[in-house]
Order: sequence, then C-alpha cells, then structure tokens
Amino acid sequence: MSQRKHRVEHGLRDVLTEMIAREVKDPRVRAATLITVTKVELNVDLSVANVYISIIGDDATADGVLAGLAKAAGFLRGPAGRRLSLQHAPELRFFQDASVDMTEKLAAIIRDDEERARAAGREVASRQPPGPATPPEHGRAAGPAEPVRGTPAGRADQEALPAAAHDKKEPA
Repeated sequence: MSQRKHRVEHGLRDVLTEMIAREVKDPRVRAATLITVTKVELNVDLSVANVYISIIGDDATADGVLAGLAKAAGFLRGPAGRRLSLQHAPELRFFQDASVDMTEKLAAIIRDDEERARAAGREVASRQPPGPATPPEHGRAAGPAEPVRGTPAGRADQEALPAAAHDKKEPA
C-alpha cells in the first residue's frame, strides 16, 4: 500500500467521524445510539472510498443510518476533500461493518461456554492475551516449569534427568 493512500485513508476516517457527529443533521443518522467510522478503503486511484460504519442499534436503525449517510455523501464529500487538501475528493460509499457484530457474537459464545463448563464442575482456563514468551532467566533452563496440562504428572518424559546424568560413572 502506498504511503499516500494510507495517509488519506486515515485522514478521511478522522474527518468523516468528526463531520458525521457534528454536521449531519439527518434524523435517521441521529437516531442511532453510537456511530463509529471503523475503516476507510480507497481504490487505487483514490476516486472511491468505501467507508465502513459500526452502528449501535437495531437493524432498522442501522438501515436508516446507512440510507441517511448515503444521502449525505455529496454533502460530506466536498468539505472532507478540502480539509485533506485533495484536488479530487473521493466518492463516498457507506457500508455497515460486520466485524464488530461478529466480535460481540463470538464473545457471547465464549462466555456461554465458560458458564456451562463452570456449571458442569470443570475448571475454566484463564484467558491470557497472546504475546511474546518471556525469555528464560539466567541460570534457569527454558521450558515449562509445571507438567503439561491434560497429561499425568508422573510421566517419565517430563521428570527424567538429562541423558548425560545417567551415563556418568562414578570413579572407583
């Protein structure tokens, strides 16, 4: 992705977020509890901008918001282009961003599964955010300090001494 395209996408997202909140007076757009511009994608020649909107509200409200924004696209296009100092402002096309809804649905499924596991008496693993593994400390071997989950604690391969320790013969 070109640096200019990336810069214009982010600038357009910020400008549209502000303009929708302050300058769009359409009652269909104002009916939504919360409207967020989640992403802007420009085509190669920067002539068309697909603007993805997250809308908090029911489906009827979301449809009304999209219709109101489509109607206000011409009103938003000129001032947005001027604020970004673009010679040709892109055509604005509004779409509902389904990723936010999908994230909420997946989180609800996970919560429901955890509740069922607790009700069945099973231990629920704590969720840790993914991240880089911590480096081993000086003088300590890398690897798990505890037995691997779901395996018997007394397995020979987990508690065995290194092969070099078994092969050493004591001097006579």
